[in-house]
Amino acid sequence: MNSPWARRAIGAGIALAIGITASGCAASAGTGGGAVSGDGEYTGPDVEVTFWHGWTGGAAPKIVPELIEEFNAEHDNITVKAVPQEWADITAKMPLAIKAGKGPDVAVLHGDDLATYAAQNLLLDSGEIIDGLGYAAEDFPPTVFDKGNYQDTQYAVPWSVTPLGLFTNKTVLAKAGITEIPTDEASYLAALDALKGAGVQGEWVDGYVFTGTFEFQSLIWQFGGDLYNDDVTEATFNSEAGVKALTWMTDMVDKGYSPANVAQDGNIKALIAGDTAFNWNGVWQTTNTAFDDLEWAPAPVPQIGEEKAVWSSSTHWVFPSNKGQDANETAAASVFVKWMNDNSLGWAETGELPAANSVREDPELLSTYPNLEPFMEQLDYAHYETVSPGISEVNAQITLALNEALTGKKDPKTALDDAAAKADQILEQNRAKYGD
Repeated sequence: MNSPWARRAIGAGIALAIGITASGCAASAGTGGGAVSGDGEYTGPDVEVTFWHGWTGGAAPKIVPELIEEFNAEHDNITVKAVPQEWADITAKMPLAIKAGKGPDVAVLHGDDLATYAAQNLLLDSGEIIDGLGYAAEDFPPTVFDKGNYQDTQYAVPWSVTPLGLFTNKTVLAKAGITEIPTDEASYLAALDALKGAGVQGEWVDGYVFTGTFEFQSLIWQFGGDLYNDDVTEATFNSEAGVKALTWMTDMVDKGYSPANVAQDGNIKALIAGDTAFNWNGVWQTTNTAFDDLEWAPAPVPQIGEEKAVWSSSTHWVFPSNKGQDANETAAASVFVKWMNDNSLGWAETGELPAANSVREDPELLSTYPNLEPFMEQLDYAHYETVSPGISEVNAQITLALNEALTGKKDPKTALDDAAAKADQILEQNRAKYGD
């Protein structure tokens, strides 16, 4: 897989009050008296800030050290030390490290991991940090800021977003005489019919997470449904909207628009090989070097249902609640977070969109990375991860249902009903494990 997001493993405070005031004046950062000035600079004693992240592939191993080197050069009293490792290793190591007082001062987590950490008291309440740095929900795409909130406490600052999009092979489209990329159900079906007439199966549909699952989620929201009820105590992905969404996908196979039993990553490989025309995939594919010799174009996912909607992931900065956490280090870490967000334009090279509106609205971003435009257009109606501890294991049941339906083992309704029943059991177990 080509995504920094896709390469990570799905993972799982004693709240230290960080006294960075909303007024921005110099203020104590908890026990220890670290201070952040009105211009957002750390004014306390020299500190080393430990930063854990899972950006080990693609352009990130080059970009992250460069950003940290620049930050360190600009801040005489802060030295940031990065500890890159696989996402799976962070999931395995960080909870225990935090409890032992050996975790990082700042880290990056994915949106569906945040509640799991927060429920275990592994993260600091970052509300005062965010106020002190001058952030508000309006500084980021709609609803993504709220994904850092668990039980009315804000634990995170957004860093990046990664919406799904429609990738098209223009050479294949031309074979069927298609000159306009479809935008809705009628034009999409018309294009698939034209492609079928030209001997091309236009969209290869699979039952895997980074393509099929995210397409299904986009569709269920487009059909007016949701994955879970409001308090995430019950799965609702087997609703009428869910059945319509999965039936839409199985119809792709039944009507010959897609081959059956598409292998994992088979659809993106087919697009690159010229065997298909459309692929619903993440913005991270815009950095896929296999596209270099391809006549292709990105576009928003078509609106199949009654509502505009698209799946997106998100990543967030968090401040671990290490046993004995040094407040000066947390205060300095908060300054690092703000600086990184302010200087995140080049992060688009990794195939992720910077979350900060001020950066995405900079004309230089699209001037440098023009393929990002259709993904940015979708952020007004993007849907992000469900906020609930242990949700990753529950979401896995959705992927299982898709795989069973698309391989013909079960009809869409039965597959979703069975998966929802299992999901409800896991949700109940999660409530017992993490609390209501």
